[in-house]
Amino acid sequence: MKSAAEITKEFYEAFQKKDATKMGALYSDSVIFNDPVFNNLNATEARGMWQMLISRGKDLELKFGEIQSEGDTGKVTWEAYYTFSKTGKKVHNVIQAELVCKDGKIIKHTDRFGFYRWSRQALGLPGLLFGFLPFLKNKIRTEARKGLDLYLKRQK
Repeated sequence: MKSAAEITKEFYEAFQKKDATKMGALYSDSVIFNDPVFNNLNATEARGMWQMLISRGKDLELKFGEIQSEGDTGKVTWEAYYTFSKTGKKVHNVIQAELVCKDGKIIKHTDRFGFYRWSRQALGLPGLLFGFLPFLKNKIRTEARKGLDLYLKRQK
């Protein structure tokens, strides 16, 4: 059985190669994914989210650091460089990931990043002025969720 560190490394190596199929195969069918934009995604939604982000992120580049492992949990800091499609602005996002593994699969994936920092880069002036306010975060979440739902519907 692979360790949490091995699974985490495999996941981010697949991400670097933009291999959403491999990433999704590392998820358990009962995985729960959370980050500041997407909340409580199930396996189908999380797999679809990675497919959507990779397919839209034409200039997406990813780096990840040393993987830490504590029992069934792999932790890593990863960095994404891409152009935010809605505004055309360049983003450098630094994310702390925690992947809980069981029976060789990821059962819980939590990404943490500074939403205000991200919104300033991705949205420009509106992010600078309003990125710290809950209404903007909720608006981004709602739009992202609608985008994911539409993407998943079109994949059927």
